[in-house]
Amino acid sequence: MAIYHFSAKIISRAAGRSAGAAAAYRSASRLHDERLGRDHDFTNKAGVVHSEIMLPEGAPERMRDREALWNEVEATEKRKDAQLAREVEFAIPREMTKEQGIALAREFVAREFVTRGMVADLNVHWDVSTDGEAKPHAHVMLSLREVGPDGFGAKAREWNATALLGQPSRMAYQRTVMAVHSPNAAVRRS
Repeated sequence: MAIYHFSAKIISRAAGRSAGAAAAYRSASRLHDERLGRDHDFTNKAGVVHSEIMLPEGAPERMRDREALWNEVEATEKRKDAQLAREVEFAIPREMTKEQGIALAREFVAREFVTRGMVADLNVHWDVSTDGEAKPHAHVMLSLREVGPDGFGAKAREWNATALLGQPSRMAYQRTVMAVHSPNAAVRRS
């Protein structure tokens, strides 16, 4: 049975967070944080089966590099309480293969976020829960600023709208999951 866990939250300095540390943890990688002057190393973290940066049209290619991307986000934000990124987390149905789950996550993130102009750092985790079953889910860190060929511009306040990240996004994700007829079906475009 498919589980439709879907949540969104802000990664902010006010909460003592770092975009670089958050990205390193979610991608199970090592990233140097220029603002803090230190490395965040989560290369021993298991369960990350897919990791990629998805860019909207017109974004500079340098942002495909995770370390460069999140250091640029940190450098762009000047306030000590700055909102750095939005994280969206959603469950992937256990019935899917890893390939199907990755395809589902990529399709949903591209359609709901990247086409709106957001840079998306997508990481699919295929952990094992306490009952011994797979616990597949995706973490998506999203930029909060418009992006163009020269880099980040103004904050896109409309991306904070409930219509984008509230119930409509949850429903869009449910529709994406429901497009899969069986555990062996390929993800279909809606």
